[in-house]
Amino acid sequence: MNFQKIGEVPKVKEILHNSFRKARMKGRQKDLQGSWIEKIRIKESLKLDVVKDTLLPPFERVNRDFPLEYTLPPFYQRLMELTIDMAAYKRSLKGLVDSTRIMQKLHRDAVRRIFKCTNREEMKTISTETYGRIASVIKRSEPHLLFLDSARKIFRTYPDIKTDMFTVCIYGFPNVGKSTLLNKLTPSKALTAAYAFTTKTINSGFYTQDGAIIQVLDVPGTLARPDKMNTIELQAQLVLEEVAQAIIYVFDISEYCGYPFENQERLFKTLRMRKPIFVYVSKKDILTQEQLAGFATKHKTLDEIKAEIATRAVVFYAEQTALKLEEKQREDAEAREEEIDLD
Repeated sequence: MNFQKIGEVPKVKEILHNSFRKARMKGRQKDLQGSWIEKIRIKESLKLDVVKDTLLPPFERVNRDFPLEYTLPPFYQRLMELTIDMAAYKRSLKGLVDSTRIMQKLHRDAVRRIFKCTNREEMKTISTETYGRIASVIKRSEPHLLFLDSARKIFRTYPDIKTDMFTVCIYGFPNVGKSTLLNKLTPSKALTAAYAFTTKTINSGFYTQDGAIIQVLDVPGTLARPDKMNTIELQAQLVLEEVAQAIIYVFDISEYCGYPFENQERLFKTLRMRKPIFVYVSKKDILTQEQLAGFATKHKTLDEIKAEIATRAVVFYAEQTALKLEEKQREDAEAREEEIDLD
């Protein structure tokens, strides 16, 4: 899902001002047919139509743009749970749906009453009362709109992750060189700097090898403290659990990152997952031969890692294709059985 496409949330004062301004302009329309009472009836109903047609679309667009949690892949469901108040999110979406229905009913009832009415002043009273009630509904919706606007700002920090692609997660302590590695693997240009926590969100990049498209995710650095993870570290853990098919763990044995090697090793040992883990040593240009020789953990060059990842990606896509074919064959068989039963 591309959360960047979620449109701006409307502001209550602006939409109320626009709707009533357009209604006033419609009320000045002169080319109406019929008797004087019919003209008034048509004019008041047209003004109500304008208010409805101006106020409802922004609400309907918000409900269209903002995703329902259950329609998203598990990764995004859990990411939302980590970053926003899900109970308030659901209340806000439901509140806008309820407000839309109330406004539709107020409009429908007012128009019906106006067309039954034969008194000019009573028609205008019905219109005025309906405008007031609709304005009250819109104003009661303001907390929902404000919450969704804050949620939208958070959503726009979400990466556009392709959950159906073979995915590699670059993992490790802050400032060990994860973003630099992403830039080497893919055409992506993630921000790099000589201080910790440069990566504030999940960066993504893509490359193709042996015909397989590989998605690479550079997650924010974590500090090997499972019981005290902040939101950024929890997002990194979420990528490991829900998205990654393989992990590249980056060691900075020079300790130029500011974190002792022992801490980096402790975090590495926590990765007890049923996923391939490749060890990569960064900043080799500042390491001595003695430092490299003293690093006992089995590690690979970047080219070796890319070759192994490509092999696994090819197998992954072949398995995905086979599963889709099986699903198609099952659906076709069920459709044929239904046809036979109908005959």
